[in-house]
Amino acid sequence: MAINTSRIVKSDVFLNFFYRVIRAYCRTFRVTVVNEDSWQDYLQKGGSLLFCVWHQQVFPTLAYIRKFRGLSPPLMISLSNDGDIGAGIVQRIGWTPVRGSSSKGGLKALKQMIREFRRSRFAGHIVDGPRGPAGTIKPGAISLALAARAAIVPVGFSADRAWFFNSWDRFMLPKPFARIRISFGELIHLNGSEGKTDVEAWRHHLETVMKPYLIQP
Repeated sequence: MAINTSRIVKSDVFLNFFYRVIRAYCRTFRVTVVNEDSWQDYLQKGGSLLFCVWHQQVFPTLAYIRKFRGLSPPLMISLSNDGDIGAGIVQRIGWTPVRGSSSKGGLKALKQMIREFRRSRFAGHIVDGPRGPAGTIKPGAISLALAARAAIVPVGFSADRAWFFNSWDRFMLPKPFARIRISFGELIHLNGSEGKTDVEAWRHHLETVMKPYLIQP
């Protein structure tokens, strides 16, 4: 009898087990946070914030983002099989997975992201999407921030010891007990109308700000 591995990895049993493994793994990290106060103060005073990170650095975010589970922040995740697993983990962390991407189901997902974002005033976004190319920010981050009237927080993650996958994004997996550095950039406040010119100008600006966070192993 053939074993449906896809069904197994999407099951609650597997996802609960995998989530516990990830949490235990992340607890070995020694985390240093830089420039956290500026955006925390903005959020506490009623502002809305969009955390922006590269796909390369998604894994080490799991050592940090659980602290926001009380807000149930939304995060857009692709409709792929890998996305099914990612959505299950994100949900267990306490975030709200919104399924879709620039390549599939993007418009519907963006509308749902906006609704959830306005509710929580806090959201995350993977700026180069599920397929890249690496170093190229998609306009969805800007459209989302404009629609939710939110400031953008550029975030970079680095590790003193890590493995890098042979993938389009050179996905980073910090080694056990690695020193993780989380660097928050200055808040980016979007001004002006929501016209195409503004979206492209801000997209280019955010890309310029965030490119130094990309790691070239």
